[in-house]
Parts: sequence; structure tokens; C-alpha cells
Amino acid sequence: MSTPTHLAAETIPALETAPAARDTRPLRLITCGSVDDGKSTLIGRLLWDTKAVKEDQAAALNRDSGKQNDLGLPDFALLLDGLQAEREQGITIDVAYRYFATDRRSFIVADTPGHEQYTRNMATGASTADLAVLLVDARAGLLEQTRRHATIATLMGIRQFVLAINKIDLIGYDQARFNEIAQEFRELALSLGVRQVTAIPVSALKGENVVYDGRASMPWYEGPTIVETLEKATVRSNQTVGFRMSVQRVSRPGESFRGYQGTVSGGAVKPGDSITVLPSGMVANVSKIVTFDLVRNAAVAGDAVTLVLDRQVDIARGDLIASVDSLPMIGLAFDAQIVALQPDGIEPGKRYWLKSGSRRQRVLVEPVSQLDLKSGKWNDAERLPMNAIGKVHLAFDEQAVFDTYEQNRSTGAFILIDPDTNNTVAGGMITAKRSTLASIHGDDARVVLSLPADLADQLMSGEAFAARRDEVEIRRTTAARALKAIEGLDD
Repeated sequence: MSTPTHLAAETIPALETAPAARDTRPLRLITCGSVDDGKSTLIGRLLWDTKAVKEDQAAALNRDSGKQNDLGLPDFALLLDGLQAEREQGITIDVAYRYFATDRRSFIVADTPGHEQYTRNMATGASTADLAVLLVDARAGLLEQTRRHATIATLMGIRQFVLAINKIDLIGYDQARFNEIAQEFRELALSLGVRQVTAIPVSALKGENVVYDGRASMPWYEGPTIVETLEKATVRSNQTVGFRMSVQRVSRPGESFRGYQGTVSGGAVKPGDSITVLPSGMVANVSKIVTFDLVRNAAVAGDAVTLVLDRQVDIARGDLIASVDSLPMIGLAFDAQIVALQPDGIEPGKRYWLKSGSRRQRVLVEPVSQLDLKSGKWNDAERLPMNAIGKVHLAFDEQAVFDTYEQNRSTGAFILIDPDTNNTVAGGMITAKRSTLASIHGDDARVVLSLPADLADQLMSGEAFAARRDEVEIRRTTAARALKAIEGLDD
């Protein structure tokens, strides 16, 4: 059903949709893109057309808008841009969260800033989102900031994109231009490992293809509106790993009770299940699961609970409780990707505090490479400036426990804190565990050399190695086995 764009939302009849079962899981999404692409206007239009704007909000919006636009509608962006500086400058600075719902689903949307200097705020919004609505001005096409936001959203684990090619009315609803931008973004998305992209021509100001279709102006487009796409999107699951719960507090109200409190960040647990406490490795069974007012038969991801175990175990704040049959990675070194958030960037060889969940540890950060957003290539880098996306090595003084971010957002994400200023300098995602073994032993004739696989491959690619390849015996093994073998050699 097409909608006359000159009418206010109150005069538009309700959407004619087929009855469908309501999805009880809210979808978390962000809007992102470059400056002035219309992110706040788009969300404001979503709120307006889904009747999520209350009467007092509408009155305040009409008052604050001053003179209405040519369509007789207020400035929808004011529904999101609440800071005085945002309204004065006409930009988004902070992340604004809003809630709206349709007959089929409820949504939590984060409006993120487009300016490069506020990239850290965009990364914050993306860290909890299931889907990204990436806006592009139809006149300008993909810009560097568009690419930066798409890359950060992908690093944060988002695999569903809605490409909203906005202001399509300002280029005369040009189908060829729409197809050109959509194809260019699909190629970018494929290079980032994203295949689920829905491109939609949109006029956020007029409301075309936002909640109501724009077939009257774009008869060539037969795809879904933004709301229809959001209603069918999937919520990211935390079930790719076993049970996980970071201990936030040890509850001991009396001598007869000891419980371990936290929020389940993955999997599920029930009384009788065996768990492991990490990094100590102690094993116990869950005897009871309680909340403030009842005893529960099970707990799943997102539940805040207290676990009571069947034996006395030394557990402290920051420890991770995990299922015994699906353990996370434990080690002293990990590979990660980070987004630098402060003007000083990430300094090579500096020790930072790493905070993940309720755990905080000292870590040495070694920058390895930085993503060139124009070429899409990773270039070697000794330091990472503000807003840079980089790969780093993390080296810990004591055992650290992680899942990869792809497997679990909660146990695979972290922030870096400057110990001198207490500022959050980066947000990061664990990509893999890194071997810390590098040992040499032997006599004058032969040497046993045990190295991480990537370093060994680099060594073997050299000319000196190639010249004497026949004299070398290579055995690939795990770090634990190699260490055991080396310890068994004579000094």
C-alpha cells in the first residue's frame, strides 16, 4: 500500500499486514554511516510512523522544530538528538537508544554519530547490535566513513546489513544510481565476510520505504521496506559455546550459604551440571540456582543468578565458571583486533589494563597491522592512532581466559584502560589464542627449535633455510607436546 508523502502520520491508515506470530525476542540494531546521511531522521521517521511517539513528545517536537518542512512535518531528527550541542550543530554526538514496536516484533535501536571523531561512540552501539542499518546518501555514494562503520560493525560480529540508500528523491529516484551503489557495497561486504545485505532505496524525510512502501515514486522497486526487513531479521545467539558466567560477587550472608553471582553470558546450566572454575581449573557440580525471590530449575544466557555448588571451591570476583565439556581458551598470549578510541592511540610496548567482564588484568599490547579503509588491505603498523582499526598481540603476566569474539561476544570482548589516566583507550575482540612457546636446545651439531607456527613458516621461507632444506627435520606438534619434549632433553 503506497502512502501519500504530504500527509502527517496521524492521517495514514494502519499497515495492512497478514497475521503473523509475534517474535518475543527484541531485535537490537544500529544506524550508522557518514555525516548528514540522515540517520537520526530515519529513526525519527520509524518512531513517528510506528506510533512510538507519545502525545507530549509530539507536542515538544512540534514546538522545538520551529517552522515545519515542506511536507508539513516536524524535524524528526530532534527525537534522537537531545543534547544541546547536537541541536545547535545539527549533528549526532552521543549514542541515543530508542524503543519501538510493530504488531510482529519489538526493537531497540541505537542512533550512532557519523563524524570520525566520534567513531568510539559508534563502536559502542555496534557492540550489542544484531543488525546494522547503514545509510548512504544517494548523491555521494560510499565514503571512507561509510567503509569505516561497515568494517567496525563487522568486527563487532554483525552479519546482517540493511543498506538504506537515502535521499533517493533528490536524484529523481534514479534506479541505475541505486543499483550502482548497492553493487559497490555488496562487493565491500563480501570482502568483509558479510553475505546478508538488503539494499533499499529510501527517502527518510518523506517516509518512502521506511514503514510504508514508496511504489508510487519507485515502481521499479519491489523489495521490502525497512520495517519489513527488520521484522524478519534474526537475533544473534550466544549458544555457540557451552555455559559461561563471569563471577561478579561472592555472596555469603551467613555461614550456611555461599553463592556465586553473575549474569549468564552463554549456554545454559541446571542443577547437577558439572562446571569448571577458571583459571584455577577446579571442578564442582551445581547444586542450586537461586535468584532474589525463587529457586530455579535452569538458567540461560542473559539471566542474573546465584550459583550454589556442592563443595567448597576457592572462587573470587573475575573468575569464569564454564561447563566442563566446552572450555574456553586459557593462555598467556592472544591475537585480537581493536579500535583505538583516544587521541594518543595505542603505544607499542605499553602495558595497559585489560577489562573483560568483571576481570581486570595487566597486558602488554603489540600493534601488528592497521586496516587501510581505502584499499581494504592490512598494512604493517608499529602504533595505532585514534580511530584506527588494527590487529595486535596481547601478552599477559598471568593466565587469561577467553572465547573468540565470533563464538561469544561477552567472553571474547574487552576494553583497554590507560593505567595513567584511567581512560578507555580501545575496544577489542579476541580472534585466537597465540602460542608463547619459543625454545632452543641442542649441541654443536644439531638444534631443536620449537616456535609458533607462523614464526616457523616465516623462518622456513628464507633463502638460508631453502639452501639446506634437506638437512632439516620438521615436526609439527602442539605447544604442550613440544614443551614436554624439550624439558626431557639433556642440558
